[in-house]
Amino acid sequence: MTDAAIADNNVTQLRVDSAETQKQTLRDCVANALVDYFDNLDGHPGGNLYQMVLQEIEQPLFERVMQQVNGNQSKAAILLGVNRGTLRKKLRMYNLHN
Repeated sequence: MTDAAIADNNVTQLRVDSAETQKQTLRDCVANALVDYFDNLDGHPGGNLYQMVLQEIEQPLFERVMQQVNGNQSKAAILLGVNRGTLRKKLRMYNLHN
């Protein structure tokens, strides 16, 4: 089975340990964070939410994937399902390149 196939099989099983040691899906964590975000706006309009959420998720995603594959960009691109050019662009964007 390829790395990409293994990753695809694990997508629905992605869980995050919360402070209460309960298992939550990544989706639930994001949903809860968005509830907190909107609650804390306190009547202010906010803005650029889509870009903010992408940056908040992408950077730790790329950091962890690069750790997982010991810096191998080819393996990281396969695991993420992106081409190496996109990976390199994102690594530069988040100052994660070597």
